[in-house]
Amino acid sequence: MIRFYAPDISHTGTLPESESGHCVRVLRRREGDEVEVVDGKGRLYRGTLLDAHHKHTTIAILETVELPKVWVPHITVAVAPTKHADRMEWLMEKLVEIGIDRFVPLRCEHSERKDIKAERLEKIAVSAMKQSLKAILPQIDDTTPLQAFLAEDASEAQKFVGYCDADTPRTLLAKAYRAGADVRILIGPEGDFSPAEIDACRRAGYVPVTMGDNRLRTETAALVGADTIHIINQVFS
Repeated sequence: MIRFYAPDISHTGTLPESESGHCVRVLRRREGDEVEVVDGKGRLYRGTLLDAHHKHTTIAILETVELPKVWVPHITVAVAPTKHADRMEWLMEKLVEIGIDRFVPLRCEHSERKDIKAERLEKIAVSAMKQSLKAILPQIDDTTPLQAFLAEDASEAQKFVGYCDADTPRTLLAKAYRAGADVRILIGPEGDFSPAEIDACRRAGYVPVTMGDNRLRTETAALVGADTIHIINQVFS
């Protein structure tokens, strides 16, 4: 069954305009049809259509089901957007499919793209959440300067920064991460972090890591990093 997204469904009983239009005009659902709705906070609602209106479809909620995360730790991925925005949209889709809790676009010294629209990424994330049958939508931040992100209190999490400079002591992420721990992964721009930025990361407690022997694009490194965390937790938790 196709799922719809309505963050306030428990209070309003109504689909947002975009979801209402998709439900009524595209899928041609009518009064009495059964529907499933997720709120992005971990809950699934089953019900029937009361009013199949293309701008404000209302639903009679018959059942509420808690759909907890399938992963244990809180996973934050912070990455400098690539020059081509479609690569970030691809990354957002895949990260939601495997599961993360927060996504932070970073503004760095070598960033080729200084900003990216969180609204567009959220649309991609909503679609991926529904298609992968999840009920949790990650927090998606506005583009954040690296120094502001480093200044956040993250004392409870393991912190890693992906870095390509072979002259800098690094460890393999798969060996450094401790199963079950909350984690923050930093991935730099296509021109990598500057030496000053890496120094700042290390002072903030971020451990330089590598994802393996392959040279990876920015978006690939971010995805491999997040998936490594999932695999370790599945094997050792």
